[in-house]
Amino acid sequence: QVQLVESGGGSVQSEGSLRLSCAASGYGANSNYCMAWFRQAPGKEREGVARIDRSGFPRYTDSVEGRFTISRDKAKNTVYLQMNSLKPEDTATYYCAMRENGYCSEPWTTETSYTYWGQGTQVTVSS
Repeated sequence: QVQLVESGGGSVQSEGSLRLSCAASGYGANSNYCMAWFRQAPGKEREGVARIDRSGFPRYTDSVEGRFTISRDKAKNTVYLQMNSLKPEDTATYYCAMRENGYCSEPWTTETSYTYWGQGTQVTVSS
């Protein structure tokens, strides 16, 4: 069973930075697969933030383009989300997700495309 464990959340002021980590473990875990970050703010639906495919090619939702960077460390089986220039509207619980068959699908923001999910890590940005 694959386990995804997020870490790195916290509270920062506007324009601050945080780096989230998602460590994959267990039988079948492979961070080289299609991996994504989603987030859910209170009272809102969960939305896709960024994803990285097997080739390392990233995709971002428009609201974070230029501010967030998704990357992976194959040796550590870990995916990261570097978040810079944070805004109060980035406040949410951030979730890591993995697609079981390895290849990303379109649209990559579809939650049901991902097989495994982490428990989430809270990010709070104050103005």
